[in-house]
Amino acid sequence: MAYRPTERTEARKAAVRERIVTAARRLIAHGGYAEAQISAVAAEAGVATGTVYRHFPSKADLFAEVFREASQHEVDAMREAVHSSTGPAAERIAAGVETFARRAMRGRRLAWALLAEPVDPAVEAERLHFRHSYRDLMAETLSEGIAAGELPSQDVEATAAALIGAIGEAMLGPLSPAYDGSFPSERPRTDGGDPEALIASLTNFCTRAIGKEPAHVNA
Repeated sequence: MAYRPTERTEARKAAVRERIVTAARRLIAHGGYAEAQISAVAAEAGVATGTVYRHFPSKADLFAEVFREASQHEVDAMREAVHSSTGPAAERIAAGVETFARRAMRGRRLAWALLAEPVDPAVEAERLHFRHSYRDLMAETLSEGIAAGELPSQDVEATAAALIGAIGEAMLGPLSPAYDGSFPSERPRTDGGDPEALIASLTNFCTRAIGKEPAHVNA
């Protein structure tokens, strides 16, 4: 008789798989993909190296899974911020940008891994998918604002793509005011750089970029 896994067996396998993914994410959030070697992931998850390979045939497969879970979490957080606001489109865009920026500021190493760190082609394919998700969320909100007469007519996909690019560069790129010479930086600047001022400036910039002057300019 052929072996048929029981529900308990499948649940145990799923739990081990999730432990492996969680361990890999912790390592990536601390030191990037280079720190998440399979042996390190196995040790962090409390399993044998062979167990990791039984669930993920290659490191690229594991990293792609980690990327999918982490990125979906970030997209969902931005979507919730946009959709939970009951104000006009410009306010909803601002809420999404601020949420994106604050989360990136709190976890700069993970944000760098998700947005810009050089990765395997399998992970890069996932990155492209989620960059589209961010863009589509912004484009949808822009379209609603145009239809409601709140925003001027514009190419919503181009504007949305520009917004996502601006957020990433301003928060994580070498041109960022938060950049301190290490790349990426987990250390706060010591020359008076103010994270709150940076977030306010970025939010105001994005609001102006879509054709709506913010009611209150904080920076």
